[in-house]
Amino acid sequence: MTLVKFNNKTRNTAPYFNNVFDSLFNDALNKNYGVNKVPHVNIYEGANEYKIELAAPGLSKEDFKIDLKKDNLSVWVEKKTENTDVQKDFTRKEFEYTSFARSFVLPEGVDADQITATYVDGILTITIGKKDEAKLAHKEIVVS
Repeated sequence: MTLVKFNNKTRNTAPYFNNVFDSLFNDALNKNYGVNKVPHVNIYEGANEYKIELAAPGLSKEDFKIDLKKDNLSVWVEKKTENTDVQKDFTRKEFEYTSFARSFVLPEGVDADQITATYVDGILTITIGKKDEAKLAHKEIVVS
């Protein structure tokens, strides 16, 4: 019979847990899979404009604040909700806070006067127009 010495210096937890339990508990404690603090974004470039789509369901259009400083476009939300449930023998009070912020550095050639934002079905769409000289010019090159 051969004895193989197992050297497990990477484990800092109790020696009676195996690696499967270690990885499950460490992932559950160190990563919060249920909370995503920053919404996902899609960015498109068209011939005449840029479009930024930000997925933020459960909000209203009044919750968004959009600001443009030089070439930096900032979008942020701060929403506080208080729910109070009063019954005969007890009062339950719940607070919910939702906030996030995203910033985008805009390229040269955007027209600051042609920025619009709409919020439909949980998606904030920001349309940023291009200046005339920044629009894509289509030119066919003939090979000689």
